[in-house]
Amino acid sequence: MSQSAALMMSQKQIAARVLVQEHLAHEHLQAMSSGQDVGAQKQRIKCLLKQQDATLVAHYYTDALVQELAEETGGCVSDSLEMARFGNHSLSSTLIVAGVHFMGETAKILSPTKRVLVPTLEATCSLDIGCPAEEFTAFCDAHPDHTVVVYANTSAAVKARADWVVTSGIAVKLMEHLASEGKPIIWGPDQHLGRYIAKQTGTEMLLWQGSCIVHDEFKVIGVQQLKQVYPNAAVLVHPESSYAMVEIADFVGSTTQLIKAAQEMPNKEFIVATDRGIFYKMQQAAPDKMLMEAPTAGNSATCRSCAHCPWMAMNDLDKIEQVLLFGTNEIVIDAGLQERALKPLQRLMDFAATN
Repeated sequence: MSQSAALMMSQKQIAARVLVQEHLAHEHLQAMSSGQDVGAQKQRIKCLLKQQDATLVAHYYTDALVQELAEETGGCVSDSLEMARFGNHSLSSTLIVAGVHFMGETAKILSPTKRVLVPTLEATCSLDIGCPAEEFTAFCDAHPDHTVVVYANTSAAVKARADWVVTSGIAVKLMEHLASEGKPIIWGPDQHLGRYIAKQTGTEMLLWQGSCIVHDEFKVIGVQQLKQVYPNAAVLVHPESSYAMVEIADFVGSTTQLIKAAQEMPNKEFIVATDRGIFYKMQQAAPDKMLMEAPTAGNSATCRSCAHCPWMAMNDLDKIEQVLLFGTNEIVIDAGLQERALKPLQRLMDFAATN
């Protein structure tokens, strides 16, 4: 490369770095700002939580203000299973589950005697939508000799049809265990996570063809272009992303594992391929690191233009306050369904406790 070409490349990299840093600063201010009105609202919610004997549990992908409120009130910010497990151990009689619908169901399955409320019943998940219970049941019934393993991102009815429920953090260990038993396996609903597990374990599985609309949008070319500007940045990828994205990752793991990787890896810069909500806890864990969103496809004002779940974005302070005031949006599960769905969840927790 000539000296002039090298100088031009250097200038482009500097300009690109400035643009990325300005974007990150803007996003950080938007997520973390809290004026007097927000402060007053949070105080009202804190009073309501005490009055209602309620605990707020929030997912990593919800708004930073929601996660902050959960932490400030003795609640929990975590993945869906830990949210439900935390709620089960809580002494509160009411759980406010800030996330998506199946997370409220999981909390209710593990805590059937508690009142479980969600900020909105409309917040769902593309993996849940893409795996209707009747169709999945028919798929499983067509292969009666298979062990049925489903991801936590599924409805109570789908969990009730499964032999095991898994999370992304423990899926590889569990699949290695099941493979050693020699039984064929059905996996659902996330096909990308299924293929990742199959490659890691060498296990053959029948895959349900579901996917996450957020993780599906990360593209290799966008990450490669960002790597040209930040060549020393480590790429962190959630296994719900495509196989091509997993192949270029420096680390692949669940939300909790990605946060830990940002904290423990020596790199000072990270390109993070998961929902941008994770940055709240990741910045806490690694305050000295530079964290960048992995580029996604699309350029319109939809979920295709950003790394954020549109349903997770429905959770906000207004809805939390309203649900506490009026007791709406309660999760109710039939007792028989709850009992059937609990069995594969309990298997998961028992396995996790010893592995």
